[in-house]
Amino acid sequence: MAKIYSASWVVPIAGEVIEDGAVAVEGSRVVGIGPEAVIRERFPQSHQRRFSQAAIISGLINTHTHLELTAMRGYLENEESDFFAWLKKLTIARLERMSSDDILVSATFGACEALRAGITCVADASDSAAMSMRALRDVGLRGVVFQESFGPDARLVKENFEKLETKVAHLKQLESERVKAGISPHAPYTVCGAQLELISEFALSKELPLMMHAAESAAEDALIRNGCGMFADGLAKRGIEWSAPGTSTIRYLKERHILETRPLLAHCIRVDESDIEILFETGSKVAHCPKSNAKLGHGRAPFTRFLQQGISVSLGSDSVASNNTCDILEESRYAALAAREDAPVSAAEVLEVATRGGARCLDLQGVIGELSEGAQADLAVILMKGNHQLPVYDPVVAAVFSSSGRDVILTVVAGEEVYKDDSVVNVDEERLAARMAEIRRKLL
Repeated sequence: MAKIYSASWVVPIAGEVIEDGAVAVEGSRVVGIGPEAVIRERFPQSHQRRFSQAAIISGLINTHTHLELTAMRGYLENEESDFFAWLKKLTIARLERMSSDDILVSATFGACEALRAGITCVADASDSAAMSMRALRDVGLRGVVFQESFGPDARLVKENFEKLETKVAHLKQLESERVKAGISPHAPYTVCGAQLELISEFALSKELPLMMHAAESAAEDALIRNGCGMFADGLAKRGIEWSAPGTSTIRYLKERHILETRPLLAHCIRVDESDIEILFETGSKVAHCPKSNAKLGHGRAPFTRFLQQGISVSLGSDSVASNNTCDILEESRYAALAAREDAPVSAAEVLEVATRGGARCLDLQGVIGELSEGAQADLAVILMKGNHQLPVYDPVVAAVFSSSGRDVILTVVAGEEVYKDDSVVNVDEERLAARMAEIRRKLL
């Protein structure tokens, strides 16, 4: 039997807004969408939930997260002006102070935050990917979890690659319909060229999605172009030889065959017109993280140029260690406003990026990212009766420019109500919050 969700507005993304609309769900899929009266007539025996003064939208997609770092929200504020110090403090905390259970709790709490914000799918980069996959499974969130690989020392390529192979084999056993595994050579300054080539070949042979941080900072640009700067100094102190390729990060990744995998590249701030053409020609995708970029002082990615060029671009929050919130509605507003220094970006355009754009970047177009018959029933309900939202002339404008994740009252993934009545259904949030307080004391 189908279930009908109806509201003042339905925003299908794939079509026009439907006033007094409804979505019919059966099992994990959408089986009908249209005016409420029409859908009720098509499915007369269905159970119905109606949301007055609310909008039903396709579930939001966050294409760059680090859920395992949720316990570090606000922990690195004093280091934000020194990216090398920021990364060092983060790494020490994660590897030396947090237990496996701490990391699982941190990732699970972050997954809860995503659901509460109407996010139904994440692309999560994790050093402890098995913990992140378990977290997504436990809360009922959809996602791709990318196992990170590190290794700037060319002498350790074989050892590091074998570790990655072992971890990926384990992750494949943990996959489900909702949660899939991928791989992530962390960044150009943490993975040497030879290891990048091995990982690229591995991704292609095993048909694994690949995500990577790229063109994120001035320090990275200085290392890749000139072999100098804080990253170069850090490698030298560890006795690691590094030969600068003398080009842009994007060209370097092309030379090392990473772009052959049609990767999802996070950030892409330090790119020029030639780089943008390469991204388009290679089918590479971009996870745009405007708030994290700004908070760390890295700069502003050319969001509108990505759109104009036809590059598949999506929105990511990055970790709450560098953003403080996992909220794609908030990210959408910031992305649209920041981009207006270059060209106008409408509410409809940026919401499309936050939904169908995310689906394209994860090669899930037509499966998620829109409300259409046959698509997965991933949706969120945004209440629109607050003083900060009224009056509502256009629910898309109200969603992007007046609302945030805190206005979401229902999140459905694959037809399952995973967040409702101010509670994440599948886990004990009070216990998780208590454990997060314990982790905080440990990190301090």
